[in-house]
Amino acid sequence: MRSPALIMKESNLRPKKGMGQNFLSDKNMVEKIVSRSKIMADDIVLEIGSGLGALTVPVARISRKVYTVEKDRQLIPLLNTMFTEKSLENIILIEKSILDVDIDEIAVKEGCKIVVIGNLPYNISSQILVRLINSRHLVKSSTLMFQKELAERICSGPGSKDYGRLSVMLQYCADIKNIANVQAKHFYPKPKVDSSVIKIDFKDEPEFPVTDEKFFFKVIKAGFGKRRKILKNALMGSELHIDAQIATEVLTDSGIDLKRRAETLSVEEFSRLSNKLWNKIKVG
Repeated sequence: MRSPALIMKESNLRPKKGMGQNFLSDKNMVEKIVSRSKIMADDIVLEIGSGLGALTVPVARISRKVYTVEKDRQLIPLLNTMFTEKSLENIILIEKSILDVDIDEIAVKEGCKIVVIGNLPYNISSQILVRLINSRHLVKSSTLMFQKELAERICSGPGSKDYGRLSVMLQYCADIKNIANVQAKHFYPKPKVDSSVIKIDFKDEPEFPVTDEKFFFKVIKAGFGKRRKILKNALMGSELHIDAQIATEVLTDSGIDLKRRAETLSVEEFSRLSNKLWNKIKVG
């Protein structure tokens, strides 16, 4: 693995801070991430952010095909040359933002569930996660790198100050595991914070199913919309447009104390609350 600093210098390029470009520079860490992602020889992989190909190349060598997405047009010629020199003919390079890529279309085209891997830009990490959740019927697993703070929020449980909307949404539909911590020194240029890599294995069916998933996600969003308020008041002040009587009745029917806050509820309790509220609003 060549030094990212050297590659950039030879190509007369500089990392773009606005794109959150911090390139993995440690070969051992790359090997650890690829190994722990458990990518199989027959897998179709979607990589979010090609960068300088640090993950693209080893992943392409062990998988059937890699769709790698890179927004920075200045890196495209460099990547194409690299893949050609390494005789990697199973890589499809897509010059787009990942937010403009239809994940479902790739999976349908290949006729199988895909595996997702990538080092996510901090400013769109949440948007990407929500898209993966919505496309999870076509995604086998995801191995994603986040800033450590966000990774801790995703993995945290009820009662933690880090526990929030993304924690509940992901834990509802997936098993989540931190598979590596990556210090800032393993990147070029060196970022101000450390990172963590999380493996997300989507479940075939949620352990605590809900009547309407879109509504469930709205309930979660409402609950955490005003974290300083008790859950009852947060629900009343949300886009759900429910009054004090309905909020009180539904929380009571769900076995949830009226003084509790959203960050204390388990996935099971959120599921039960959503179903009760759905029945109250949509049926009652």
